[in-house]
Amino acid sequence: MSDFDLHSLILACDFRVDDVDQMWEWLKKHSDGLASIGAHHVVLYTSIWERNRVLVTIGIRHVRSMRDVLRSPAIFEWFNISGADDIPPIFGGEVVEKIDLYPPSPDEHVGRVVVGVMSSVDDVSALMVKLHDGVERFKRGGVRKIWVYRALDDGQEVMILQEIEDEDAARQWIEHPDAAAEWMSNAGFGPYPTQFVGRFAHLMSIDEQS
Repeated sequence: MSDFDLHSLILACDFRVDDVDQMWEWLKKHSDGLASIGAHHVVLYTSIWERNRVLVTIGIRHVRSMRDVLRSPAIFEWFNISGADDIPPIFGGEVVEKIDLYPPSPDEHVGRVVVGVMSSVDDVSALMVKLHDGVERFKRGGVRKIWVYRALDDGQEVMILQEIEDEDAARQWIEHPDAAAEWMSNAGFGPYPTQFVGRFAHLMSIDEQS
């Protein structure tokens, strides 16, 4: 997680692929298609616990682009080349807040783990109040960053990315989350995937003129 990943508008998808490297090479070859639908960054995280599970986030320039992405034949081709049996749920949202619990450091990403959760909450504003109130407890749990996105089509649906100190801290946090992290308890229910636990793998910047 870094500033390149703080998209004001984001598309995100958590799914399994046949070959991570092959999929990434395909995406790089089709950067012009991504540019045509308003994408400016693609970030790929790979799971550290589940083979070939990935979380992909795509930064989008404007809301219209999100609709274009979801209607584009390229999205079907992407999942086909990835080996996905079905098109997985795609989260489309906007940033609510980025909270950095520590100042940047030279070893910013060494050993760090990203935990991604798509979930439903009762009230996003109330969630943010509880989150800020619990900052010191989050820090004691090894959490370093919390980025909150709200779905454009559902005011109660959120995607939250957390950067955590290391794998052991991530495991403890998942098994015993703070009460303020209510989103953790809804992961894996209904349409939502289980928590994604992984590390940064690839970044692609996309020129608007591509």
